[in-house]
Amino acid sequence: MFGGVVAIAIVLIAIGGIAASVVSYFSLQKHRADAVAMAGYRKLAEQAVANQESLRVELEGLTKRLTAVEELLRSVE
Repeated sequence: MFGGVVAIAIVLIAIGGIAASVVSYFSLQKHRADAVAMAGYRKLAEQAVANQESLRVELEGLTKRLTAVEELLRSVE
């Protein structure tokens, strides 16, 4: 009787270990996929910042040109 209980306990421990291993493996795969997605988002964010910076520089140039045109128009009046 006692031998049967020990055998069942050993089988349950082995099954629990296998189940825990499978769950942790799939959890690791999920985290890896999330890390890849976050790297993609980070790259997009860096591109957006670079685009904003170039637009800001272009807008500053346009502002200077507009100011020059306004001064020219005022001097004509």
